[in-house]
Parts: sequence; C-alpha cells; structure tokens
Amino acid sequence: MNQAAPASFRWLARLSAVTVLVGIGAGLSGLVVSYLLHLLEHITYGFGEGTFLDELPTPSNLHRVLALLIAGVIGGVGWWALRRFTRKVVSVEAAVTGTKMPTVATLGNVALQIVIVGLGASIGREVAPRELAAFVSGWISDRTGTTSRERRILVACGAGAGLAAVYDVPLGGAVFAVEILLAELSLTTIVPALVTSSIAALVASVVTSHHALYTVPRVDLSPSLVVWSVLAGPVFGFGALGFVRLAKWAGDRRPKTWTIMIVMPAIFTGVGLLSILFPQILGNGRALGQLGLTGTAPLGFIALVVVFKLVSTVGTIGAGAAGGTLTPSLALGSGMGAVLGGLWLFVFPGSGISAFALVAASAFLAASMKAPVTALVLVLEFTGQGFTLLVPTMLAIGGAMAVGYTLDRRRRLVGAA
Repeated sequence: MNQAAPASFRWLARLSAVTVLVGIGAGLSGLVVSYLLHLLEHITYGFGEGTFLDELPTPSNLHRVLALLIAGVIGGVGWWALRRFTRKVVSVEAAVTGTKMPTVATLGNVALQIVIVGLGASIGREVAPRELAAFVSGWISDRTGTTSRERRILVACGAGAGLAAVYDVPLGGAVFAVEILLAELSLTTIVPALVTSSIAALVASVVTSHHALYTVPRVDLSPSLVVWSVLAGPVFGFGALGFVRLAKWAGDRRPKTWTIMIVMPAIFTGVGLLSILFPQILGNGRALGQLGLTGTAPLGFIALVVVFKLVSTVGTIGAGAAGGTLTPSLALGSGMGAVLGGLWLFVFPGSGISAFALVAASAFLAASMKAPVTALVLVLEFTGQGFTLLVPTMLAIGGAMAVGYTLDRRRRLVGAA
C-alpha cells in the first residue's frame, strides 16, 4: 500500500504534466494557424478582424477573381506535389486510432489549407488547426512514454483543443473530442478534454478575437418558433444529409494525378467569377452564416447565396482541396433557416428571422456531423447566445438526427438483405 501510493501519484503527476503540454501545444497550433490566416486575409483583402460579409465587398471584382486563381494555382501545384512525392496524409480520426502522422505531408497539408482559405476559397478552416494540434499532441505523447490508450485520448483531446483555440470555443472543442473523436463519456476522457481545450483557448487568445464569431440580434422564444422547429427539423436533416453525400461524392472524384493543376485553378476561378454577384460565398461560410443570422437581406437573395455556397463548397472539395465542412454546414443551415423561417412568419407570426436561423444552424450542423451535443454547444459559443432558444433548438436537432438515423438504419437493413 505504501509503495503503491507513491507510484500512483507519480503516474498522475506525469499524465497531468503531459496533458498540460498537449493543451499548450494545441494552443500554439491554433495561434499559428489563426495568425497566418489573419495575416493572409489582411494582405489579400485588407482586413484582419470583422466579418467577411462586411469587409469583403471592398476589393474590386478582378481582385477577388485573381485571389481565387492564385489560390487554385498554389493549391493545385502544392497538393499534386504533396500527393506525388510524400507519404499519404493521415486524418485526425486515423491518428486517434494510433496511426502516425507523417511530418512533411501533415505540415504541407496544413500550410496549403491556410493559403487557400486565406485567399478566399469556399471551404472550412477548422481542419488545419485540428490536424496540426493532433500532430503536435502525437509527438508529445510519443516522447513522454504514454500508453496506447493514453496516447489515443491525448491526440483526440489535442485535436479538439486545436478547434477550441482557433475559434475560442473551449467547451465546444472539449465536447468535439469526447463525442466525435473518442465516442466515450468517462472521467478519463472528459477531464483531459476540458483541461486541454481550456489551456489551448487561453494560449491562442493572444491573437484570436474575444467576441462571439457571429453577431446575433436579440432572439425571443415564441409558440410559432416551437411549432416550426418540430416541423422543420427533419427538413434540415435531409438537407444536411444531402450536403454530406454531395461532399463525399465530390471528394471521391477529386483529381488524383497532375490534372489537379488544371482542375483546381479552373474551379477556383469559376468560384471567383460567381463571387462578383455573390461575394458571401467566399471564405469558410462565416459571411453566409452572418447573413442568415441577421436576416436583413431579401429572402430570395439569401436562398440564392445558399445554393451557390453549396455549389462552391462542393466544387472546391471536388477540385481536390482539403478542408472542413463544419462552418459551411452552419452557414447553409443558417441561410436555410432564415429563408424557411421568413416564409413561415407569413403563416404563423412570432419570433424574428434570427431565431429561426439560429435553430436551423444547430440542427443542420448536428445532422451533418452526427453529433447533436457538439453542434448545440458550438452554436451557443459561436453566437454568444444563452438558453433562450434551447427548447426549440433541441426539438429541431432531434428531428434532424432522427432523419439521419432512420436512413442509416434503412441502408444497413437493405445492405444486410
């Protein structure tokens, strides 16, 4: 007993120290990604803080098209070289299971994502900090003598902390690690997830904004919103499932040879030309998300931006670019919610359009990620909203998730038959 106690204390002290190091490493990863993105956006579009929607129309039409063309050329050549001459990029999910992330391929993949997103490519920015943080966490774990289970938890927590750092969402990053990457709810996963995400967000706060990612007008609960949430939840489930399948379809058909050096610049230039009329399609989706959450534009215009954002994001993935779909999913849900909520108000007046967009963003994101708790927490942190709309949001998420579960179950039954 006397010998076991010091051994247990040493184990706990060592693991605690490693967890803190992972949090710091993830925070530095998020800090680097955020700084480089802000720097590139400032050089390209002349802004660093503020929303993409407010600042983007400043550059000329030619400026935007050229920026996307350059992004396509750099991305096409870069990913061709990376996939031709280096080892295969290892995803965060594979890294959690124990697969080592190759140094050159990982860092190159992260760098290319930063470049194309900073230049305005229509894809999420959240994969780069997750990959870099997972790589750093794996490196720390390997050099501190952790067990395979400890390494798995630390890499997952590091990846979630990378997300927390770049968006200043400490709780969302922790829940992401536990619900999505680990799929295990226990003290051994919750505690390190909370610690690493908190530390990472604190470290990255040197360069990240302390304000909510989205500015949302006052939202109110109403019977109209509750009824709409029940009816519209499954609609967002179908929409999210369609987006996920389109993205997978496009990813499976991306160029795998030198043709990427032609396809990517061509598609990116097409997105740039489309942005002349709809500049809100550029970037990771923040512009469309803000457009839906404010609800100040005509519903027809928002609907068109939703369609073209979907096309541009799927096209960017199909062109061979790596990146995320988290913020694009939130944006698509927000835009859809603003349009459908605006139309619903003609039938059953109640809450403002912002409330409908907020509920829809949560439901769409939950269904696309298959992670209801993560989506709910992320939207709450992204918008800085409290629990006013918690009931309709949970109802909509439930309806959206039910669609995905039912269709997956049906597909499994058909496959088994």
